[in-house]
Amino acid sequence: MRPFLLLFLLFPVLELFVFVKVSGAIGFFPALLLIILGSMLGVLVLRVAGLATALRARESLNRGELPAQTMLEGLMLALAGGLLILPGFISDIFGLFMLLPLTRRLLAGKMRQRAEEQAIRQRAFADDMQAARGGPAPQRPLGREPNVIEGEFEHRDS
Repeated sequence: MRPFLLLFLLFPVLELFVFVKVSGAIGFFPALLLIILGSMLGVLVLRVAGLATALRARESLNRGELPAQTMLEGLMLALAGGLLILPGFISDIFGLFMLLPLTRRLLAGKMRQRAEEQAIRQRAFADDMQAARGGPAPQRPLGREPNVIEGEFEHRDS
């Protein structure tokens, strides 16, 4: 919690420091114009990213695949757009870094891997708690097999 609080307090000071340095090097109005152009690019990215992510997710679903990677990459695009909207050069650099397809895929893959590991840990914890209560431990691994209910039926016409 404390590192985030420190970052939250320190980040605007760093952004202001970098803005003063850049405006000293290229002038105040060109630096301000760069900030405004970065924010406009962020708005454009947010508009385009939402629509493109929805279309790619729909295509994945039509092929019968889960669009997890597509959704994570869309989240990365939205985060990049949000960082570009924030006034400042540091956030713009991080936003532009996240716009690159290679880094976006790497970050999305890393997030997906961490989410899967977290799901496995939570599942193992739930299984341990159920076994400690005396309940039967689940037989299927990580919910990857569908629930199958066997039965018979008879078709009756009136």
